Amino acid sequence: MIIVLKPGCSEEQISHILAKIEEFGLRHEVSRGVKRTLIGVIGEEDLVRNAPLKAIPGVEEVMTVLKPFKLASREFQEEDSAFDVGCGVTVGGGSLGMIAGPCAIEGEDVLLEIARSVKAAGANILRGGAFKPRTSPYSYQGLGEEGLKILRRVGDELQMPVVTEVMDPRQVELIDKYTDIFQIGARNMQNFNLLTEVGHTNRPVLLKRGMSATVQDLLMSAEYILANGNKRVILCERGIKSFDSSTRNLLDLAMVPNVKGLSHLPVIVDPSHATGRPELIPPMSLAAIAAGADGVHIEVHCRPEEAMSDGQQALLPNQYADVMQGMMQVAQMFKRTIPKPSKN
Repeated sequence: MIIVLKPGCSEEQISHILAKIEEFGLRHEVSRGVKRTLIGVIGEEDLVRNAPLKAIPGVEEVMTVLKPFKLASREFQEEDSAFDVGCGVTVGGGSLGMIAGPCAIEGEDVLLEIARSVKAAGANILRGGAFKPRTSPYSYQGLGEEGLKILRRVGDELQMPVVTEVMDPRQVELIDKYTDIFQIGARNMQNFNLLTEVGHTNRPVLLKRGMSATVQDLLMSAEYILANGNKRVILCERGIKSFDSSTRNLLDLAMVPNVKGLSHLPVIVDPSHATGRPELIPPMSLAAIAAGADGVHIEVHCRPEEAMSDGQQALLPNQYADVMQGMMQVAQMFKRTIPKPSKN
């Protein structure tokens, strides 16, 4: 349920409204828009339905939200969400987060070489996996905390915010010491304990769509994070399973405008995991920006044939630079910007 406040509602009245909501045994989230202030009411459906919310001074209207994802919905927040993810880089609201780097962190020299190349090309967020969820238990599993330390040192040296994957609620406290953005991978999109745990932090969360997840499934997973207090969620389309084996997954680019009609949250696209084919990444990257994506997530490696993970889908630095030039041109056409990292 959403409470629409009257124009000019005072802070004293808002505090009183919030206190009354709590008295009813409900929770609340405030969204301050350009024109109106809204309060999302969260709790058991019967309590929400029976609470005399419209009788509280300052309340203009009480609206029932039919969608199960309340805090993520456009009804709750009309304006696009936009937030700083570190080093002055904003994602959302016309500012694009361009994420690039290797699938896995293999060593400091390798990561630094890749990071320098992608930053020079225009990337503003560095990625690298320290813990790798692999299909086979015999595949490379990552460097763990040593990898996190390497990622942090390289990010600090180049003044780039960093993103890395968290796989387990027990890892959240450790990874929070090193990262700027948590990544929730496709396999963990509905790991609700993990979603709840990152929801208790103040780190931005990059939430990847599961391989068989619907758009509503993705938004309901985002709702878990939002409902636990963390408002900085970025959604990511990385391909879904289909019957066609010519690409790694099926890239659902229609998801971008579809989600933007339903939700205020930023949406980025990962054509590397979606296609699994380097020659398809450039056209899909340009199409993602044209479709309205708030950023693109691309895997890059200086020597893909030596990569410990997913080398077959990584772009070379010069290829990434060419793609970035094209994405910058498309972004300019649609009056969107790619903010450069700056010193904290």
